[in-house]
Amino acid sequence: MLMHEFNWKREVIESAEPVLVDFWASWCPPCRAMNPIVESLAKEFKVCKVNVDTNQELAGHYGISSIPAIFIFKGGQVAARHVGVTPEATLRDEMQRLSWS
Repeated sequence: MLMHEFNWKREVIESAEPVLVDFWASWCPPCRAMNPIVESLAKEFKVCKVNVDTNQELAGHYGISSIPAIFIFKGGQVAARHVGVTPEATLRDEMQRLSWS
């Protein structure tokens, strides 16, 4: 499930399952490079995309200063974070680990 527009509290903070959140911007080349990886992971896991240009308050709340920033939430808390292009296998392993724990 890949969501661009969504209710943050309901879909991320209150989610019973881990959620991969991609903080990105359309003008960011590394963000565009991450897009196929994020889309692939969305076939298996809950994934939300947050455009930092249109969600500056949310990005600021989580201290996003470099993008792409990939945060994995579990139980409403940040369980993992990555900045920059991150291998799909790394993200898949973390999502699987958090899904089982």
